[in-house]
Amino acid sequence: MLAAIRKFAKSWVASILFGLLIVAFAVFGIGNYRSYMHPAMGNAVITAGSRTVTPIDFKRAFDNYKSRVEQQVGQQITPELAAENGLDRRVLEGIATTEAFSEMLANMGVRPSDELVGAELRKIPAFFDQVTGRFDKASYAKRLADNNLTVATFEGQLRDQIAEQQAASGLIAGFRIPRAYSALAAIFTVESRDLDYFAVETSSVAKPPPPTDAQLTELMNENKAAFTKPEFRTLTVVRFSPSQVTVNAPIDPAELQKRFNFRKDTLSTPETRTIVQIPAKDAATAATIAKNLSKEGADPALVAKAAGVEAITYANKPQTAIADPKVGAAAFQVPAGQVASVKGELGLAVIKVISVTPGRAVTLDEVKPALEAEIRKDQAAEKVYQLTQAYDDAHQGGANLAAAAAKAGVPTQTIGPVSQNGRDEQGQPIQGLNPKVMETAWGLTAGGESEVEEAGNGEFFAVRVEKITPPAMQPLAEVRDKLAEVWTNRELLKALQAKADGYVAQLNKGQSLEVVAKAAGSSVTKVAGIDRRSAGQNKELSQDLLAHLFSAKPGDVFTAQNTHLGLVVGKLEAVHVGDPTTLAQTEEQIRPQMNAGYLREIGETAHFAARQKIKVNISADRAREAIGLEPLDAKAGDAKAGKPAGGQTQAPGKPPLAK
Repeated sequence: MLAAIRKFAKSWVASILFGLLIVAFAVFGIGNYRSYMHPAMGNAVITAGSRTVTPIDFKRAFDNYKSRVEQQVGQQITPELAAENGLDRRVLEGIATTEAFSEMLANMGVRPSDELVGAELRKIPAFFDQVTGRFDKASYAKRLADNNLTVATFEGQLRDQIAEQQAASGLIAGFRIPRAYSALAAIFTVESRDLDYFAVETSSVAKPPPPTDAQLTELMNENKAAFTKPEFRTLTVVRFSPSQVTVNAPIDPAELQKRFNFRKDTLSTPETRTIVQIPAKDAATAATIAKNLSKEGADPALVAKAAGVEAITYANKPQTAIADPKVGAAAFQVPAGQVASVKGELGLAVIKVISVTPGRAVTLDEVKPALEAEIRKDQAAEKVYQLTQAYDDAHQGGANLAAAAAKAGVPTQTIGPVSQNGRDEQGQPIQGLNPKVMETAWGLTAGGESEVEEAGNGEFFAVRVEKITPPAMQPLAEVRDKLAEVWTNRELLKALQAKADGYVAQLNKGQSLEVVAKAAGSSVTKVAGIDRRSAGQNKELSQDLLAHLFSAKPGDVFTAQNTHLGLVVGKLEAVHVGDPTTLAQTEEQIRPQMNAGYLREIGETAHFAARQKIKVNISADRAREAIGLEPLDAKAGDAKAGKPAGGQTQAPGKPPLAK
């Protein structure tokens, strides 16, 4: 019975605890990458039906994922190292699966309307003017630009998210796993195990002689990625910033008055209302809704439910926040407490005005300091623009970056050597680097100079690549001590493993753990009642030891790594099933988690099914080029794999991540 429980539980526990991290990334974890271009493989990295992912899109997704991994491991990862460990392929497959799923939903007719997308946009506070409470298109576009997104890209992603949410709600509505499943998982979770073990320390084996240079070189070659320095570049940058210019001239009163007249409406506080809106399919339904809604104490939610719809509430919102302009116009004409029927752009609706908060117009004196600051900011921006024009004229006239900057009267700055992820040769981050400067610099060859580019926040820049130092193995002299330590530890572990294997052989022949431990110069440690919930709290037991313990059968003997440099020889003495009360409590706790786990698996299955239905083309070569790597050897690779030249392949029906 226990074996059956373990087999069952491992199937879902392993998939949730270990597999889902990768699969969930592949299915759900890639965002903010698509430009929403019309499909044409051309220079695309991925096409999925009518959808296209460009090299720029792929690089954005790859850089985002690589940054998350770097934060997790606490060190920089070069594109070369990332590719050697399959990160580029993981991102590639993840995006392909996500795109295929979105395409499949669109083919099924799951396409959110423009009105629905607009309504979702108006729920995001960051896009509203903080003074007027109105949706501000300028703020909207600026917020997106600050995050390297266009309006089309963001709204496309939002549309995909809405479609996926709508599809998911249909897939999982009312889903609950059978109680027997969670009961079996509870048994698996609360069982406890008794462990006896003894340590095999490095002091029990002879220390190996110091390694030779040849041995260290061999070890270094076995781990090239870890000992390869990334590409470094030395840059010259010219910046154009409002902080470089001074604007102290008096503000023209006429300009101030003109600015106030233009901004008065947006600076004033508009009238706001709390309004309930209930859709109606026809005039008769609208009349019934209006009659019921007019009754004293009527609950709008119940009135809407009786009509088979849901009420929409706008709480203390200005007229511009109401999705349907005609409904908004009518709602701001109806007195508080009154009900009216309105034929809006989106259909017939009944509205009730719950409350009215009057607006307030500002005076020039109240906003004068803010308007003067705006004007000075605009004047500074104009001066910055003049500097960029002066630089650009000189640069277009044949002057190099330094000479053009001198003619414009703008200083240059030398940066580097610096790696693509903004670190110096010691691996320390270089402060103050603009990501757009780095992205532009890595698109240039040695001696190349960019045009004037926008850096955000009213700043501009141009960059020149002075020198490129290609990736190279570190000299042996620089890493000798580290390598020697690694080599010595490896040899020690080899000797320890041979000795530990001998002890296991003795135990399997019938000798007791105590006798073998004593002969090894060690002693037996007994740990009883180890369960999966609390095992990690015991700092004396390594993760490797626990993994062996929970995969063993009673009486099994095994070796595992210790918490320090060394090994242990362990034996599983017994397995205990939990008491009924604990099992019942655990089952109640586990069931919601398992339910969520199965829902995730349903989502994953739907995504992978899309890869079977939608034709997906992937270009691994273009993906590598997008992140600054050389393309794969097309001829050699194609000869082995039987693929078309150029590294472009049609994705298989089931992606590698689904295996």
